[in-house]
Amino acid sequence: MLLVLPSYQFPNSYNSSAAVDFSTGDDPWPIFRLQKKYNLPGKSAPLSAEFYTGWLTHWGESIATTDASSTAKALKSILCRNGSAVLYMAHGGTNFGFYNGANTGQTEYEYKADLTSYDYDAPIKEHGDVHNPKYKALRRVIHECTGTPLHPLPADIERASYGLVKLQKVASFFDIFDKICDPLKVAVSEQPLSMELTGQMFGFLLYVSEYQGKGPYSILSIPKVHDRAQVFVSCSLDDVRNQIYAGVIERWSSKTLQIPTLNCSSNIRLSILVENMGRVNYGPYIFDQKGILSTVEIDGVTLHHWKMYPLSFNLLENLSKFQPIQQITDARASKVSSHGGSQNKLRDLSFYLNGKSEEPEFYEGHFHIDSNSTVKDTFISFRGWNKGVAFVNNFNIGRFWPVMGPQCALYVPAPILRSGDNIVGNLRTARSKS
Repeated sequence: MLLVLPSYQFPNSYNSSAAVDFSTGDDPWPIFRLQKKYNLPGKSAPLSAEFYTGWLTHWGESIATTDASSTAKALKSILCRNGSAVLYMAHGGTNFGFYNGANTGQTEYEYKADLTSYDYDAPIKEHGDVHNPKYKALRRVIHECTGTPLHPLPADIERASYGLVKLQKVASFFDIFDKICDPLKVAVSEQPLSMELTGQMFGFLLYVSEYQGKGPYSILSIPKVHDRAQVFVSCSLDDVRNQIYAGVIERWSSKTLQIPTLNCSSNIRLSILVENMGRVNYGPYIFDQKGILSTVEIDGVTLHHWKMYPLSFNLLENLSKFQPIQQITDARASKVSSHGGSQNKLRDLSFYLNGKSEEPEFYEGHFHIDSNSTVKDTFISFRGWNKGVAFVNNFNIGRFWPVMGPQCALYVPAPILRSGDNIVGNLRTARSKS
């Protein structure tokens, strides 16, 4: 955010004064008069606490944009009458890691997660560019209303294309989940615990219980899961790596799932991988717990005796120690390019798929930056992939979900990269369609 002030100086008691916000384009002055009712006389400087320069975008929506000239006109109506505004956002940036937000509608089930990109159509773009109509228009208004001198615009940050990266499957999730879970943090409970109660605030939590299978199939019911659960079954006496994918239960859609009954001499192991897809950042459901928040039933019978495994992706640096799985070759290309826009069709993306595993899988690839060249910003395109989380040199650059859209490329700032060998890794949580 950026606070834009005219020549007016706030009184010393400004920090204890009430401010307001409103939709960009609204007449601000009736709202500023209302603001005065909540402040001491003479101590209510007109301040828009959030002047929206653009808007956020959720997965599955079109990219939100706002008109540069209309935004500039709205800002001028505040500044040129001695008002002040906090630009939200001046620069939105990127929701690296698992730190994207989310919103709900009238109910907590009307859930929408924000993109990894928080470009926001702000005047300073996600990757730092300022040579755009909105930046220039707002800059001109600030100059006209405050007298701030106009200096030459800085050059946009240079970006580079580093070509195609071949990503090789390293391991399936259940092959190594014990390697990315601290055994001292495994929680045991009669009922499923929320992520927060296990100390897992972001990312993924694996829930495991057992039940007796009856009939050709069973109906799994999870009335309340936040936010997305992938379900797997296996015989409890079998190796934990022998998992059968049963399907997905999502917060915003169905709460039941038909799962196959296995021919086991033991109980059936039920494994549920729950993803926290982003925390709600305002509204009635802001205290939004994550994980399984209800009982879990199989054919109407409540399951007990749960183990919860918090997953730490700080341990991904050990991924290269695992040998690539030879029996299921899944080599893909992901393009590292200097732009992330829709013009990047990635026509040369290639797939070599043998096997149709629905289990989450880890991939790793490498690309080289010449030591004689300057390391520059870039984007990684995930067109052709389904859903997952990406890492560059063990830094979590965020979630990708191009089949849902609209974002298909993730921003990679130069400080994450290095001369020489660079490692791209990802956890693919949904299989690409081919």
